[in-house]
Amino acid sequence: MADFEQWKALRVSRPDDVPAGTPLSWQADRAYEHAVRVWDNNLPADFPHPVERGTAYDAVAELALRESIRRDVENGRGTRLHTALELGATWAEVAAALDISPDDARALLRQWADGQHHLYLSDQEQGRDTPLGFSPDQHAAVIALTERGNDEGAAQ
Repeated sequence: MADFEQWKALRVSRPDDVPAGTPLSWQADRAYEHAVRVWDNNLPADFPHPVERGTAYDAVAELALRESIRRDVENGRGTRLHTALELGATWAEVAAALDISPDDARALLRQWADGQHHLYLSDQEQGRDTPLGFSPDQHAAVIALTERGNDEGAAQ
């Protein structure tokens, strides 16, 4: 990830313009700055304080940044769910945190774990020395978490 000054100067017109690993707080700050300029277009021409009027770029950048944030948040659900379970949270607790049923939370974890396993197998097929994702044993361990009861946390 580029440093903060490079980030501030970067033109963002698509979600993929945001470099991987860019902190959500940086993205949110930029989206807010663009949104304020767009909103300032609603102020009267004789508004008594200085304003910076928004442009089409501001509107597009705000959309692109919000989409990037949405994707980052969505993509991180599985890993955060997994971490909570490993730290002792119950299915009932993580489901409540996600505002979904425990069965839907289990399905989310399975889908994420399957994706991580697919990533591992793909990296292995490509001959990578250190594949990313879950090995078969790691995948099985994560899937085993779905067998816990709704109020059963990790063994302390």
